[in-house]
Amino acid sequence: MASYARPSINGPEFRDADGEVIDYGHRWNGSPPEDTYSVDTHPERFAPLHTVADALIAHLRATYDVDVGEGAEFAADLLHPSYHDVVRAVRIRPNDPTCASLTLIFTAYPGIYMHAGLLNEFHYPVCGCDACDSNWEHEADDLERQVFAVVAGHYRETIELRELDPWIGHSFRYPDGGSSSGGSREHGVSPERLNAAQLILRTVPDGWGEWPRRDPSSSDAT
Repeated sequence: MASYARPSINGPEFRDADGEVIDYGHRWNGSPPEDTYSVDTHPERFAPLHTVADALIAHLRATYDVDVGEGAEFAADLLHPSYHDVVRAVRIRPNDPTCASLTLIFTAYPGIYMHAGLLNEFHYPVCGCDACDSNWEHEADDLERQVFAVVAGHYRETIELRELDPWIGHSFRYPDGGSSSGGSREHGVSPERLNAAQLILRTVPDGWGEWPRRDPSSSDAT
């Protein structure tokens, strides 16, 4: 069974007022200029993320024992509505309930939102402003490694009930030995959704499980 490989992509090229190619991701040696904050000159530079997400979906469908659904209704998996118009939403749900599902939402920005498990979501890019100076390659790296951390069972979600709003946390472990974690105080989660998530997360106290692979002899394997 073939391993995942990012498709070959010729990313878009953009030039500044002097005709020089803008080297996104390497523009600032120190602090960015003040006038680059909250300015998003070329959001279309992130368009290749849609191609990367397509390739990830195809790989996950072909490799793992999952149910894949596509439709605008799956964008409702997000805790908070997308800031941008949704052009496509795909949910990949393992047939083992101890494994976290993934929903990839393609936005018109263009970018990708990923809902992972029950209560956490991630944006690629988080911010596309000129000051942040991100490029599609960096965002694709993050998307791929976080998708495969979930698939490998190296993803955990936590809920801490506090006096005010609950604290929703997450953590990833990566093959290179690295890790990342974070969380936020969530006031927009309904009590019903929070209670349901608590019950499920108690069944996976050490984190979500590794996705089972598809039987290569299965008639619907591609």
